[in-house]
This record gives sequence, C-alpha cells and structure tokens, in this order.
Amino acid sequence: MKAMIFAAGRGERMRPLTDACPKPLLKVRGRPMITYHVLNLVRAGITDIVINHSHLGHMIEEELGDGSKYGARIVYSHEPTPLETAGGIANALHLLGDEPFLAVSGDIYAPYFDFSQVFDVVKDKDMVGVPYPFEKRDIAWLWLTPNPWHNPQGDFALDMYTLRNEGPEKFNFAGIGVYRPEMFDGITAGDFVKFGPLMRKFIDQGRVGGELYTGQWVNVGTVGQLEDLNAPLKAAKTGS
Repeated sequence: MKAMIFAAGRGERMRPLTDACPKPLLKVRGRPMITYHVLNLVRAGITDIVINHSHLGHMIEEELGDGSKYGARIVYSHEPTPLETAGGIANALHLLGDEPFLAVSGDIYAPYFDFSQVFDVVKDKDMVGVPYPFEKRDIAWLWLTPNPWHNPQGDFALDMYTLRNEGPEKFNFAGIGVYRPEMFDGITAGDFVKFGPLMRKFIDQGRVGGELYTGQWVNVGTVGQLEDLNAPLKAAKTGS
C-alpha cells in the first residue's frame, strides 16, 4: 500500500511561524511533525510515500529528500496553488496507482498511531471469501477521534463500523483514511475540489467505513497548541 501525506496547506492560523516554514515542518519535541508520519509509516511497512506541497514546498523536499534516510521512497506532487484535499489527491493519482491507498494530514500530531492497521479495512470480499458487489464495497475508511475543542459538534456519526452523516453522536475526522482511487473519478488533475461534499455523497450511499481512535491526537492549528506540545512534559497538555 502507498501513502500520501498532505502538506500543501498555507497554515494561516500559525502565522508568523508559517511565513518562513511550511506548517508540517514545524517541530514538536525537536522533530518536524511530518517526520513522525514518515517514521511510523515505514515502521508499519509502508515505504512508498507521496507528499503534496505548495507553500515553501522546496523546504519539505530539502528536509525529507527522496526518503532513503528513513527507509522510504518519497515522491512529491507540487501544487502551484493548493487544490484542497480531494483536488490534491486527484492531482497525485498518477503517483498513487490503482490500489487503495492511505492518506494522512501532515499537520496532525499522532505519534502512536499504528499504521499497520490500515491494510485490512477496505476489503473486496466478505469473511468467507465471497466478493462484494462493486457498488457495495467500501470506497473509503476513516478514523475518527473524540471531538476536540475546535470541532465540538464533530463531523460524522458511527453506526457500528459504518459512517453516517447524521446521528445522535458525531465524532471528529482525524485526517487519516484509506481510499479507493475510483472515489476521485471525474476530478481532473489540477481541479480545486473540497473533500467534505465528496465524502458525504459516498457516506449517503453507505460506502464509507470507519472507527474511533482514542490515542494521542492533536490537530496543530494554533501557535498555542504547538507551544503546549513543546512544553516540559509535566506541564504539556496532551488533549486535542
């Protein structure tokens, strides 16, 4: 399985830090956030990695190179202007291939997420080996988290392991998911396309699975959050 790391965002809320450094290269405990993902992906056996970038993208390439120092093979998908999540994936499909792939946001801090669990979530056959009809196969699988302070209403509900757009309790999308390439059919490379409406369409069709992740997870969106993560261990806030 290949992986894509999203690193094309401008990081407006993190200015002035992001005026001179792309957000995924901001450091938590001495290590760029994106490097945690690369190391954990390689640890799980996922070594083919695509990274999209835009703002100060050359700095990401200079930091990570071809990935060989981490045991990975990294290639880059440059976006002259950010294309949003779905647009960024569609723009990089020629690098991701024809099989389901993992995608993860480069500005989340989830140092203990076990990427080895992603291999078995999007399946073509049931438990006894009978192929699912094409229109019944999960087209994506998302990880959710308890709602952080910045998203108290959540994004999606869980009905066992099936996502719903509405429900009595919603959870936050963690920025980690596995997707089939055909989910992005009809999007032309270079198009600006948001993720939410596309995902909700397939959720309405009952074709998106998911589960709750309760380990450490922080969507690093403010300078204060970054400072908290870099505070002395006894004072650091570990919540999202």
